[in-house]
Amino acid sequence: MQGTGRQLDERLAKALSHPLRQRILQRLNEGGVRSPNELSRELGDPLGNVSYHVRILRELDCVELVRTEQRRGALEHYYRATAQPWLDDKQWARLPAAFRRKTLGRTLSELLEAAGDASQTGGFDDPAAVVNHVPLVLDEQGWKDVTKLLNDTAEAAVRIQSESARRKEELGTNGGEPIRTELGILHFRRAASD
Repeated sequence: MQGTGRQLDERLAKALSHPLRQRILQRLNEGGVRSPNELSRELGDPLGNVSYHVRILRELDCVELVRTEQRRGALEHYYRATAQPWLDDKQWARLPAAFRRKTLGRTLSELLEAAGDASQTGGFDDPAAVVNHVPLVLDEQGWKDVTKLLNDTAEAAVRIQSESARRKEELGTNGGEPIRTELGILHFRRAASD
């Protein structure tokens, strides 16, 4: 079983090593099934690039073909995600430090860009928006406890997203427009001088 976990780690690491593949997985995990054509329009990337990366994700067993439909003389393929667009803490820990640093740098850049855009367009105006900065001093067990809490929070948020998608399917257009949000969680060891 450990070999299977390692193989899964390597597949996910390869899937997440390209920012477009990560964005495709994020969109597919938001609920529903999409074609490369739809993903291309949503993400603003050329169809050829999106199709190529969806094909790579399929080879890596991160997406699965759900159905095909005839569209304007062509066959359109629709996919659903079979993997999350991130690694859990155990998978993350097994990856080489150089890969973790590279991925972390890209993730932080994307998170900061999204937060900056949101701050300029009213994304934090809603009183329910959450922005906290909580410096902590923990022992080793406290560090592990907070890490578990934050991982559980992320997993709960994904479950809530799935429930939202299910309600949207059941209610159709009566469910209202979806609210696109971003959840960023940071918990890290501060520099010794802090």
